[in-house]
Amino acid sequence: MSTNDFGLSGDQVKALDKQHVFHSWSAQAALDPMAIERGEGSYVWDYDGNRYLDFGSQLVNVNIGHQHPKLVAAIQDQAARMCTIAPSVANDVRSEAARRITEVAPEKLTKVFFTNGGAEANEYAIRLAKGHTGRPKILTTYRSYHGATTGAIGLTGDPRRWANEPVTHGTVHFWGPYPYRSQFHSDSPEQETERALQHLRDVVMVEGPQTIAAIMLETVVGTNGILVPPPGYLAGVREICDEHGIVMIADEVMSGFGRCGQWFAIDAWDVAPDLISFAKGVNSGYVPLGGVVIHEDIAASYDEKPFPGGLTYSGHPLACASAVASMRIFEEEDILGHVRRMAQDVYEPRLRELADRHPSVGDVRGIGAFWALELVRDRETREPLVPFNATAADAAPMAQFAAACKQRGLLPFTHFNRTHVVPPCTTTKEEALEGIAILDEALKVADEHYTG
Repeated sequence: MSTNDFGLSGDQVKALDKQHVFHSWSAQAALDPMAIERGEGSYVWDYDGNRYLDFGSQLVNVNIGHQHPKLVAAIQDQAARMCTIAPSVANDVRSEAARRITEVAPEKLTKVFFTNGGAEANEYAIRLAKGHTGRPKILTTYRSYHGATTGAIGLTGDPRRWANEPVTHGTVHFWGPYPYRSQFHSDSPEQETERALQHLRDVVMVEGPQTIAAIMLETVVGTNGILVPPPGYLAGVREICDEHGIVMIADEVMSGFGRCGQWFAIDAWDVAPDLISFAKGVNSGYVPLGGVVIHEDIAASYDEKPFPGGLTYSGHPLACASAVASMRIFEEEDILGHVRRMAQDVYEPRLRELADRHPSVGDVRGIGAFWALELVRDRETREPLVPFNATAADAAPMAQFAAACKQRGLLPFTHFNRTHVVPPCTTTKEEALEGIAILDEALKVADEHYTG
């Protein structure tokens, strides 16, 4: 049995966790978390030495894999030189991180405000947009998650918002495109784009365009389904924003920094937003870091008036050092190219093969290292394997599927009636095939609930 530096077994770690750690999004008495001791590459190990392939990149953030030696070394080197410094001073590693991020961002996004994570990044994106436009409203989609702080959970469209309401006033939700479950009764991706954009135009009209500061979108919707925008949709949103002087915000907290095979996912559609929020993959969560990449026109709004916000740890040196190192590693190891090749040669064809073998797989969709299998009881009616926002017994089929994955050495990322295939961007072909083979076996559990 393995022990860590504290001499604790896995059971002891879990007991201390149960006694002293308060967990997010959970009924505390029902918790039974795994106890994970260490990680390397695409794998993690528990305290009994059992190895698991991390097909969720933890919370879709460990893009560079666990314990990349060059990234660990960069943090160690920075810690030896200077652990922290106030955000009000200039510092080499902070400046270099900002330079590198703006260098790969769309043209005219020239400055970075650093935060501690994705929720804060979205909070500050909307603050920048409201201050720039002088308008009070933000439009976001129902199928979205933007974070759990007060403003960010108000932006969020999914059910995690409900228990936190009432929240920040001025947020209006609308339906984004989702060809598999179209709200617009579309029968093609092109029609979905046309009707979804008309819906958005209608919402802008009735809310009053002069009151809308920003339209915020997850470039590729993450936890709520890996919803890849159909052709022309993002360009259409850009057009609506330009027509009415509305700021376009791309939430790339989950989809950015390699996850979609680009530095920023929006590059795949050749659209330039006004603000990009980021976190997670910028340094794979080795040290907490997020931020907003800012268009020069919005930054100029604050040349003469103070920006009303700040954070003690904005641009923390350890975090910025890890971001610089991560971007260097991405370049040295051609990780963006690797992700695109894996999508073409492994993820898309092999996941579609799973759909051919398993009737419970209703839809396969994705881009880069960002994929979802949507599980159903009936392909004809598209009845979900479990109901929307299911809990307890209603959620049992998905819980059984997840348990079957873990029993075979795979950590899945599941949400509602979907399993997401989101391993580290560095995952090899052999590792990916190992994980897909485990999914192939676990999906037999889902097939048992098929009624079509």
